[in-house]
Amino acid sequence: MNIKGKVHYVGVNDRVKHRFEGLWFLPQGVSYNAYLIEDAQGVALVDTVDVAFFGEYMDKIRRVIGDRPVDYLIINHMEPDHSGALALIRSQYPHIRLVGNAKTLQMVQGFYGAGGPEDIEVKDGDTLDLGHHKLSFHLTPMLHWPETMMTYCATEKILFSGDAFGCFGALNGNVVDTQMDTADYWPEMERYYAAILGKFGAPVQAGLKKLAGIDIQMICSTHGPVWVNEIPRAIDTYRRFSAGETEPGLVVCYGSMYGNTQRVAEAVAEGAAEAGMRRIVVHNLSVSQPSFVLADIFRYGSLAIGSPTYNGGLFPVVEDLLKRLSGRSVSRHRLGFFGGFTWSGQAVKTIADYNEKMKMELVGDPVEWKQAPTAEVLEQARQLGKLLV
Repeated sequence: MNIKGKVHYVGVNDRVKHRFEGLWFLPQGVSYNAYLIEDAQGVALVDTVDVAFFGEYMDKIRRVIGDRPVDYLIINHMEPDHSGALALIRSQYPHIRLVGNAKTLQMVQGFYGAGGPEDIEVKDGDTLDLGHHKLSFHLTPMLHWPETMMTYCATEKILFSGDAFGCFGALNGNVVDTQMDTADYWPEMERYYAAILGKFGAPVQAGLKKLAGIDIQMICSTHGPVWVNEIPRAIDTYRRFSAGETEPGLVVCYGSMYGNTQRVAEAVAEGAAEAGMRRIVVHNLSVSQPSFVLADIFRYGSLAIGSPTYNGGLFPVVEDLLKRLSGRSVSRHRLGFFGGFTWSGQAVKTIADYNEKMKMELVGDPVEWKQAPTAEVLEQARQLGKLLV
């Protein structure tokens, strides 16, 4: 599919995989985007696809260039959903030259044993002249692997951005945002950021700063739509989430074995509603998928977490969430928490210990109760909800 000039989309859709990276739920599938640049002095591929889709990928390449060889494979990111077909591409085009930075080329050898003496190692700001198309390379380490980089085509003003500005969700016929209704992709971008890039706020901010002076008229990410009309919104989504900016709202997250902790969670939500909060999301962590929970937490500024004491610690799904949050940039959030126990209370103390890493702003006093919550406990929970507003 031609997307601009002699730049073509040769990516694929995965509507089979249930969980991205074996973790993150994919109700709408995911795309693995790759691109092909035709030029008089050479043909360049930008990234490959998951190895399971190699046949479809090769068919798309040959539909564009026929029997003409591919001269360069530019590797913006080595994660196997983008590099998985690398060794097979080299088998089809034995003289292809891989283009990547020093860390990329080390990973090529480590993952696939497919490096070659003619491969091109690039540094930040290096260029590659294909004739008509002039490419430059911009290293963006830890966005979200140490080797990640972006490729800019000055001729067409296209940024091949790797995973940045990508999102979950397969592409349904159309590829460029000008040709589709993009409404379903924005929450999937937020979920993708929260799940995959949520830990890397500072590197994302550094990457955005590096891109600030570049004239970008099209963003070609490795997942989701090609952005043209909605480039400002895509960049602003990454800016807001990486900076920890939130909008008014409360997320209540809890685990509950027999309903007691759930009753307190509901009371927190009721208190917030009484205080005028319009955006309240309640997640039973035994049911809600973690990526949806993380996306809501990144989106809204207030968070309440509750757990029963379980085997002398936290209920496992609550501890799982706290471990995930401890490794993400969430320090600008406001936090209230609550916990119950039957004979020895540990939940409230353990949540407080986790906040030493999360560094959220504590709001009110924790609500703690023994055995079933009383009317007084439920009223304390309502007051906590009000304070979080």
